[in-house]
Amino acid sequence: MSGFDWHCDQITAQTPVTDTYRNTQNVRRFLKAACGSDFKFNVTFMAWIKNGEAKTMGKVAAEWRGLYKSS
Repeated sequence: MSGFDWHCDQITAQTPVTDTYRNTQNVRRFLKAACGSDFKFNVTFMAWIKNGEAKTMGKVAAEWRGLYKSS
């Protein structure tokens, strides 16, 4: 999946975060759809996404909801 284009390829919950991951508008659209309109990136969360641990975009969305989503 190293050829994944974070700018335009379709992102799903099963999409693995690759070593070429970028915080693009495409990623933001996916996360807003998965997490709600109040989704925002912050430095700590961006660092967690890119920390080298294997994860999918579904896990990324679930982590944000667990950390930042208001009840």
